[in-house]
Amino acid sequence: MTKTRAHVYISGKVQGVYFRQNTKNQALHQSVTGWVRNLDDGSVEAVFEGEDASVRAVVDFCRVGPRGASVTGVAVAWEPYQAEFQSFEII
Repeated sequence: MTKTRAHVYISGKVQGVYFRQNTKNQALHQSVTGWVRNLDDGSVEAVFEGEDASVRAVVDFCRVGPRGASVTGVAVAWEPYQAEFQSFEII
């Protein structure tokens, strides 16, 4: 299987709606490693690494988000897999 890395920025109403926790749950369910964090401008940034289909599934979740979120934009930079992470963290 092909492994990949996605660096993602999510905008909209994505803070205060458990976006980071739900993203972590999705990543763990898909066996994806990396991290997610809130940014000062109200957006969320994340890096996902793992099997291509699993990373794409987590990115797809970010396009919708959890109940209460209103995602208005998702920017994804696909990058080479780096095997940088051992787990998935909220930072």
